[in-house]
Amino acid sequence: MACPPWPKGKKLVHLDLKGAPPRVEYLHKLIELFSELGVNGLLVEYEDMFPYEGELKLLQATTHPAYSHEEVLSVQEFAKSKGIEVIPLVQTFGHMEFVLKHQPMWGLREVPYCVGTLNPHKEEGVRLVMEMVRQVVKLHPGLSTLHIGADEVYILGEGKESKQWLDSRGRTVEQLFLSHVTKVAKAIKEAWPHMTIIMWDDMMRAMNQDILKDSGLVGLIQPMLWDYTPNLDVDKTVSLLEKYCSAGMPDLWVASSFKGSTSVYTCVTSTQRHVDNHLQWLKVAASLSPGINLQGIAITGWQRYDHLSVLCELMPVALPSLASCLQTLSHGQFHDEAQKEVTERLGISSVEVEGMGRASAGDLLFPGRKLAELIVELNSLLNSEDIRLFENNMFVRGWFSPYHRQRKMVTPLITMQIQSQASTFLAALQQKVDAMREEMVRLYPDSTAQEWIEEHVSPVMSPLQRITEDIGACVKEMVP
Repeated sequence: MACPPWPKGKKLVHLDLKGAPPRVEYLHKLIELFSELGVNGLLVEYEDMFPYEGELKLLQATTHPAYSHEEVLSVQEFAKSKGIEVIPLVQTFGHMEFVLKHQPMWGLREVPYCVGTLNPHKEEGVRLVMEMVRQVVKLHPGLSTLHIGADEVYILGEGKESKQWLDSRGRTVEQLFLSHVTKVAKAIKEAWPHMTIIMWDDMMRAMNQDILKDSGLVGLIQPMLWDYTPNLDVDKTVSLLEKYCSAGMPDLWVASSFKGSTSVYTCVTSTQRHVDNHLQWLKVAASLSPGINLQGIAITGWQRYDHLSVLCELMPVALPSLASCLQTLSHGQFHDEAQKEVTERLGISSVEVEGMGRASAGDLLFPGRKLAELIVELNSLLNSEDIRLFENNMFVRGWFSPYHRQRKMVTPLITMQIQSQASTFLAALQQKVDAMREEMVRLYPDSTAQEWIEEHVSPVMSPLQRITEDIGACVKEMVP
């Protein structure tokens, strides 16, 4: 059953730069594609890629250079020329791993073992957050909207000062959360009275509307409710949005996902999963009461679950998913016509990146197409049973067990066959890895290629390399 198309408001694509930050030339190509696909806003989570200065310079990435001032401005100017607004996202409470991991900032953690959550009682913490915001706003001339994060504030209330604060009669962790966010939002409004402030909603989901009404947040922020699951609960989501509205916050955003939300280490995107998420969001939008003023949807593309976790899928393998999600929103369903628009625009034979086929020379290429093809091919080879289960095959278990390796007593004829098979697999993998690395460093920093290979390739190649070396050593002992 089709829904009406997505009602109104902005369609933002989320650029998560806390891993695999695209080179600026590639960013320009992506922005061009986004604008052709009907996107009119970018939600940019810079994290350690922002060129922080002064006492905050230590927040800049060290594995690769942060973007320069000129690059940050050039991306905004290019986006603007394509009719795309840039909305920066600066975390101000939870997910501050990229700040609080640095030793000079350790004292600002809520508890020593949680690197993500800021201690809300220290003036120094609020000052730090405001300095981050000030530098980001300054480098975004004419900025009108800012996202202050505030999702997943884990372990809040567990710190020594929080426990003292909570000892006062009737104080709750909910109030502790709200008081910090309100303080930050007020400070931003004082400095930039016309700024629209967005924040993630998850920490407010369990709060009743009276607590929200009394928090001081009403009129200061616009909540953004996120849910990335393919089976999103429509009724529950609608009633949450209605709750925020009746608490006095009728200006609301929602957030879906086109990549980076399947599992923490996924490396190839499933389009259908993300289309299903958008079909559920269409049902939500169609069920809202007229009092709700839907500001827009942010289509998130996470690059890591948090600053210290591994890489999720890279942008090129997720572009068919993004295009499909946007078509789903504009048609209200993902029927044949919508799929055809995706395959024709991107020059692919299937909306699933794994089935899109190899490009022929004359094809309309989407930016990063070649890298997407190489990742899909390499991923399929890495996951083939012959390679993955090599150590479990009959010959390795029967003639080259740990027992044999230790005693260096083997049957040379069979072990040399094992060695030859392992070497063949290694050569095939190496060839694909080299081609992929060469393509990846054109779009991403060298460190991204290195990390991707260490995460996905090394764990599969290492056992094969060990077997070939061990067999070599054993055969030496047995063959004159």
